[in-house]
Amino acid sequence: MALKTTWWHPDNLARRRPYLDSRRAGLKAVRAYFQAEGFVDVETPILQVSGGIERHIQELTTILHEPLAQGSSPRALQTSPEFSMKKLLVGGMTKIYQIARVFRDGERSPLHHPEFTMLEWYRAHETYDSMMRDCTSLLGMVAKAAHRTQAHDGLLKWQGRVCDPTQEPERLSVSDAFQRYAGIDLLGSIEDPDAFVPYPDQLREAAKKARVQASASDTWEDIFFRVMLEKIEPQLGEGRPTILYEYPTCLAALAQRKATDPRVAERFELYACGVELANAFGELTDPLEQRRRFAHDRKMHQDLYGTAPAMDEDFLAALDAGLPPSSGCALGFDRLVMLASHAGDITDVLWAPVA
Repeated sequence: MALKTTWWHPDNLARRRPYLDSRRAGLKAVRAYFQAEGFVDVETPILQVSGGIERHIQELTTILHEPLAQGSSPRALQTSPEFSMKKLLVGGMTKIYQIARVFRDGERSPLHHPEFTMLEWYRAHETYDSMMRDCTSLLGMVAKAAHRTQAHDGLLKWQGRVCDPTQEPERLSVSDAFQRYAGIDLLGSIEDPDAFVPYPDQLREAAKKARVQASASDTWEDIFFRVMLEKIEPQLGEGRPTILYEYPTCLAALAQRKATDPRVAERFELYACGVELANAFGELTDPLEQRRRFAHDRKMHQDLYGTAPAMDEDFLAALDAGLPPSSGCALGFDRLVMLASHAGDITDVLWAPVA
């Protein structure tokens, strides 16, 4: 009986080498960009008190044992280095980046992997418009690096979609995207900008008119993401990148509200070929508001998955000590290499997948 071909088999590795060469070239380009911009390359622990508090992200946990049986504590593998990096901003750093290993349970698909590489960076005293400029530069540089290693057309490609990373990204608000692609007045469905869970009836009826299934038991958030998945995301980043900005405040996570419209937050996502590549915030600096959001998201996580991520009190203490006005962005490096090298699966651009 023939042996099953594994990732380390010479034939399999040889097939993937062009993608891996593009990965190496892309990493070199990323480091060169941040060095030229005056950033400090930082390293923070993978093992954290809290892996991250996001309502739909599941962390991997373990137990940390102190020597000589002096005690043990629950710990989590980071889902993002965000908390540690923001603590460095409080400590006085101003421009930092990290190429981090991050971990998320329950995620495995052509676009997802349980362990992956996240490029995360922060600029103190700068708005999230600076993150948009960084993303535009990084797309072009990584695509150019892949083009040099594989001698292809330099475009980003995924499942028949094509995006030219040298083109200036389209900037499209979330509300405009809902209007354009689904005919839905999204902000009109948010009566109370302070509500974590907007009343769903208006959005449900609008979704049905757009021929998106929405049942009586669906929450506002359920309907929002179904419309995004079916009507909006497939249209984004076609031909040129798309920056989808001003997410509703109830989906703000760690982003601050827009000063002129409390219904939306300073959050954007970067898309190419219908694939989300990056998530950026004008960072929330209010520790009381952040605690309130964490409490809500932990309860949602408990209801959905039966567990709640730990609260990182040290992070909240850092916010209380004074996080400067800042912007930050997290970019899925493996996904960007996939699109730049025209790979068909995220494991094609990983030296070794999680078994």
